[in-house]
Amino acid sequence: CTAGYKEDPKGSLVIKCKAAVAWEPNKPLVIEEIEVAPPQANEVRIKIVATSVCHTDLYHLLESMHPDGFPTVLGHEAAGIVESVGPGVTEYQPGDKVIPLFIAQCRECRFCKDQRTNQCEQAWRATDRPGVMAPPETRLTCKGKTLLQFVGTSTFSEYTVVNAMAVAKIDPAAPLDKVFLIGCGVSTGYGAAVNTAKVEPGSTCAVFGMGGVGLAAVMGCKNAGAKRIIAVDINPDKFEKAKVFGATDFVNPKDHDKPISQVLAEMTSGGVDFSLECTGKVEVMRSALESCIPGWGVSVVVGWTDLHDISTRPGQLIAGRKWTGSAFGGFKGRDAVPGLVKAYLDKKVKLDEFITHKLTLEQVNDAIEMMKSGKCIRTVLNVSPE
Repeated sequence: CTAGYKEDPKGSLVIKCKAAVAWEPNKPLVIEEIEVAPPQANEVRIKIVATSVCHTDLYHLLESMHPDGFPTVLGHEAAGIVESVGPGVTEYQPGDKVIPLFIAQCRECRFCKDQRTNQCEQAWRATDRPGVMAPPETRLTCKGKTLLQFVGTSTFSEYTVVNAMAVAKIDPAAPLDKVFLIGCGVSTGYGAAVNTAKVEPGSTCAVFGMGGVGLAAVMGCKNAGAKRIIAVDINPDKFEKAKVFGATDFVNPKDHDKPISQVLAEMTSGGVDFSLECTGKVEVMRSALESCIPGWGVSVVVGWTDLHDISTRPGQLIAGRKWTGSAFGGFKGRDAVPGLVKAYLDKKVKLDEFITHKLTLEQVNDAIEMMKSGKCIRTVLNVSPE
């Protein structure tokens, strides 16, 4: 860690540290020295220990490319240690191990009080700016310029400041270079299966996309008792990894001259009970829906995109299929993340098997290239020592 401190005009300490800055879209990130202001009321400053590149980071950098969304510090799947807290914060103390959350949980709004959802009105107010994907306020600056805080977290930095509603305190025994995965990918896929789809024992499932989120969805289907789990991906190298998490079959759409929905229907006597789309591609979302059996099939959209409309023929839904979506696996972050960490410590969920590469923050562009080419599942970026 290269962090240093300096006094700000109010007498508090500003941290100077390294971060990977996205100055503009579709360009490599640049390692810069940035300034991280002290936490204000109801905020927490966190030393990031481990983080990773997730598809949503690539989406913002390489697909959405909204000009108002830069310069920014990307990163939202991470774990760290509380460095300091702002006025009014009583739930966290310096030294606590924590996971920052890209969906806040205020515990006060109508959504937080309703067990049917993990949405939160405070989270919407913080990041509901189309294309920008960042709250209006930030505690990060570099070379005199304000840096946006991507989805309120910005974990590609040695230090960051997060609203206390968007922090989960976890077991002090948890290894941060493993449990950081619970900050996005694993929770998102696993919860989409067990919370949103509500996969049933003895059922047949199809998961589209064998990246980190898709593999976590496979694990969720297996833990929920599915008897058949079909992994769908155009990269045949992914099948061996999918089997580790519970996949029973592998289908490569490139091996067939008919729609993948027809292939799956023929394999399953009419369609799967549950399908989960984990690619963020609208044409795959349609295929996943149409792979479900009429009458009771449930398809969950998990992969993120906001660039295109989704479509299907009305008859697909009139026949009784259900089409829904899932964010962060339906988990209420502050309440659920500590339990997911415990489940890992109790060996009830896998995490180590997702990590295929280990790099440093300075090598973040290498991690981005590996994810773009499908050569990794998750690359842990070791940012600071615990």
